[in-house]
Amino acid sequence: MRISTPAPRAFAASPLIAAPDVVFLGDGGGVAQAALSPVVGADEVARVLAASRLAGVAAVAPLQPAQVNGYPALILRLDGKIDTLMAVRIDHGLITGLYAVRNPEKLSQLERETALRR
Repeated sequence: MRISTPAPRAFAASPLIAAPDVVFLGDGGGVAQAALSPVVGADEVARVLAASRLAGVAAVAPLQPAQVNGYPALILRLDGKIDTLMAVRIDHGLITGLYAVRNPEKLSQLERETALRR
């Protein structure tokens, strides 16, 4: 994963609205709690996110805006370690995809710089 800061402009735009067919994907790597299958539809995604552990934790923990692989993202840190990365896909001003990565193996890659080779 490639990560950069400061916050991308997409987070500065307000308000962002979910597309009716928005898709939420979770990746816990079989280790961390995450959605086991894709969640489709604005109402269903909103319901799942509101009921998730992330909603409660994000209320008390700082979220770091970032850009990951070209997408706007938020990074949630707990006890100084990355707990969740939420990348957002935006098409035509609508949120069309939310990607929550909680897989510890993948998150460990965010802490170090990756050299790009041709």
